[in-house]
Amino acid sequence: MLVIRRRAGESLLIGDNVEIEILALTQSYVKLGIRAPQSVPILRKEIRQTYDQNLAASNLSSLEAVSGLVEFLRKNESESSNKSQPPR
Repeated sequence: MLVIRRRAGESLLIGDNVEIEILALTQSYVKLGIRAPQSVPILRKEIRQTYDQNLAASNLSSLEAVSGLVEFLRKNESESSNKSQPPR
């Protein structure tokens, strides 16, 4: 991790087209201004983590639901076929 000290009003550049300016400092937070092309997504980390967790949960639960449904249908199909055959 690169650590850079900046004061209010100072900036840093990332690549050729992203600029981060320190707008305000207090003891409890830093206020940043970010200039970047619209094609560059800018998200707070906790928002991205929540999105990733929700996506993983929805995929997992969908997979589990489909697997459970397939297992249920197979079980019912085999029970139905056993009931429909006359005893020997």
